Amino acid sequence: MVVVCRGGDCGNRSKHPGFDHAAQLAAVREGVQGSATVAVSKCLDACDMSNVVVVVPGQVQRDAGMTPVWLGNVLTPDATDDVVGWIVAGGPAAEPPSLVQIVTFTPTRLSRRELDEPGTLSGPQH
Repeated sequence: MVVVCRGGDCGNRSKHPGFDHAAQLAAVREGVQGSATVAVSKCLDACDMSNVVVVVPGQVQRDAGMTPVWLGNVLTPDATDDVVGWIVAGGPAAEPPSLVQIVTFTPTRLSRRELDEPGTLSGPQH
């Protein structure tokens, strides 16, 4: 699964004038089609790293200890293309290209909670 943040500063035309946020979301959806599903989050509480994209490993990968990969400052078509290519190649299990490595960050505990709590995007469903 791929989570694209579009709340807070992510997707904000005032903070990122001239960047086509709708085109980015469309490119991610079209690019990963058949490889991953795309969810849009209202806010992942990592606004200082906008635009944020999180690549969530599948259940088998999570059972093996793999955790979601958080990508920040995804603000160019090249970065978006590299993220999409990495996902299609098997990311997060695949070796990330250097541009993906550059934009990877460790989120705060509060930000991670959005993906880890029961009933949220990828947390255990109770």
